[in-house]
Amino acid sequence: MFREVQRANKRLPRQACIDLLTREKRGVLSVLGDDGYPYGMPMNHYYCPEDGKLYFHSGMRGHRTDALRRCDRASFCVYNSGFHAHDDWVLTVDSVIVFGRVQFVEDREVIYRIAAALSRKFTDDEDYIRREIERSGPATALFALTPEHITGKRVEES
Repeated sequence: MFREVQRANKRLPRQACIDLLTREKRGVLSVLGDDGYPYGMPMNHYYCPEDGKLYFHSGMRGHRTDALRRCDRASFCVYNSGFHAHDDWVLTVDSVIVFGRVQFVEDREVIYRIAAALSRKFTDDEDYIRREIERSGPATALFALTPEHITGKRVEES
């Protein structure tokens, strides 16, 4: 059902994919949008090592939320900023694509816990995180992407 990377020598091992999902702060979530058009949007995410799911926060309404309520299938692409090997102009980039299904999280305790974990990717100011969750938490939706397939590759742009 899911395609594998065509050039096996470019494939990232699973742990490298997980490391990239954990380390990078944002990626592009793609869903089936209005009238069957793809809808991709940049999103911050949190990879939870305990359950292997990706979590995203959102508003309660909007294009993304409507699309996910209509169709729970999504993909999420993350890539790093790359590096130049041997002072060459060629940029080498690692990327990961996760295919899976989305479920909305209803438990407010879980929403606040995951929102705090996601916030820690950006700041270690616990007072700020607490204040933001108190202020925005009640109006925050959270959804989890359960991976069905994860694939990663290293590409040398030349």
